[in-house]
Amino acid sequence: MKKRSGFQVMTRLIGLVKPLSGYMALAIFMGLVGHLCAAFITIFGGYGILHVLQYYVPFSLTAIFVSVLIFALLRGALRYAEQACNHYIAFKLLALLRDRVFRALRKLCPAKLEGRDKGNLISIITSDIELLEVFYAHTISPAAIAFLFTIVMCLFIGSFHWILGVIALIAYITVGVVIPIIISKLSEDDGLRFRTKSGELSSFVLDSLRGLSEILQYGQGKKRLMQMNQNTDDLSKDEARMKHTAGKNTAITNTVVLIFDLIMLFVSVWLYQMNAIGFDGVLIPTLALFSSFGPVIALAALGSTLQNTFAAGNRVLDILDETPVVEEIRNQSEISFSGAEAKHIFFSYDHETILSDVSLTVPEHTVVGIVGKSGSGKSTLLKLFMRFWQVQKGTVMLSGSSVEEINTKNLRDMESFVTQETHLFHDSIKNNLRIAKLDATDEEIQIACQKASVHDFIMTLPKGYDTLVGELGDTLSGGERQRLGLARAFLHDAPFLLLDEPTSNLDSLNEAVILKSLREEGRGKTVVLVSHRQSTMRIADTVYSVEHGRMS
Repeated sequence: MKKRSGFQVMTRLIGLVKPLSGYMALAIFMGLVGHLCAAFITIFGGYGILHVLQYYVPFSLTAIFVSVLIFALLRGALRYAEQACNHYIAFKLLALLRDRVFRALRKLCPAKLEGRDKGNLISIITSDIELLEVFYAHTISPAAIAFLFTIVMCLFIGSFHWILGVIALIAYITVGVVIPIIISKLSEDDGLRFRTKSGELSSFVLDSLRGLSEILQYGQGKKRLMQMNQNTDDLSKDEARMKHTAGKNTAITNTVVLIFDLIMLFVSVWLYQMNAIGFDGVLIPTLALFSSFGPVIALAALGSTLQNTFAAGNRVLDILDETPVVEEIRNQSEISFSGAEAKHIFFSYDHETILSDVSLTVPEHTVVGIVGKSGSGKSTLLKLFMRFWQVQKGTVMLSGSSVEEINTKNLRDMESFVTQETHLFHDSIKNNLRIAKLDATDEEIQIACQKASVHDFIMTLPKGYDTLVGELGDTLSGGERQRLGLARAFLHDAPFLLLDEPTSNLDSLNEAVILKSLREEGRGKTVVLVSHRQSTMRIADTVYSVEHGRMS
């Protein structure tokens, strides 16, 4: 994880506000006027006291009472409008952020997401992004409001005597800037540590749910629960420490506010005794300072909470800034499929050689088989044809063009890839299949399922093709999921089929049906078939063997 300063995170997050800058300006204006109304309710109360004591006041008592009433009504209306604007901005930006994060994840997938901690990713795209609502709704405009409010109030208080204006300025800066910085320093990396542990806990819970049957089977429930409780307790300790810091922040802020109120009172009395100001110069500046700490106190309260927010922002920015292994290609000429080829391919994962000087030719309208032991590089070769990864050396070609020079969408339209593990979404069987072709008719779906030898099974289900698939497809067997994956490939109707162990979970009868379908598909399509089963290879026109990353 790249560690950015709070200022760097804040700058990046503020940059996203540009499309909604008009709403932000409106929120700041309404917030400023609203806070001034709140402060001047007390100030005009002071003028009312001066009027009763028969000191000169530039307003009548009636005007003072009417003004206070107007200020009170305006304060309520403007506060509501300011919050409405801030939350509109926040929720719009959260939607924008989610869109950008999902776009970034799509670019990173699958190379950068293979083996990635999925629970942590879920934590980032849910709770971390949600936490940024605090920044957009309760940080940006309050900071701008506090700055403008400070200028107005310092000028107003300073109009009685410049020393009083300077005291007000020091008070506002201390409460709104110095205290948040000190508290932020005291918090250190508490926020980042909390967000990281929160993501780890989410990952642990997700992992436990996925492996629940194994946990029960081997009697590991108690141990797993102890680990979960330990992780929860550690997270609670971090949260308690952050709340303790927030409480300390509040206590320090309130003490400093009281001290500056007293300083303002004593200095104004001293100036009164020196005949530098009148009695109004004692009462009004003191009441003005006393009633005007609201905007800067809001900033002081952010000193502890912003660490958590910036930590969340840092984790989100990590995803947005991560460079994909494979960049999407656009603006190239569209091509049609007419065969594939790999020439002298070299590929490594983290310095571990997977493929070494591998070459093969896949003529159009043929079935090419690839056999080899697990870990020999068969699946990796298919991923290179899909351009999920980039070769370090050599060339992967379709229709005589390098896959590095073919539009990504064009490439994926020409290929169908069936992996060993078929992912099924928590949706109906029909909608799970339609991922391969969104406008597919019911008849096309049925034909694809018949080719994959899964139609008869689907028709035995209570709602047929409208039957909901359980979470992660757990309500179906491995063979049923695999056949649905094949049905997707048939429905996609791409000219080039890349099949990675397509019959590994099937019995001999279903395997025979599917191999027959593949043989028939091979007459109009091109198929690369990876398997360790010799029985699967009987439909292949050519068979290559891969051993230790080398092909024979």
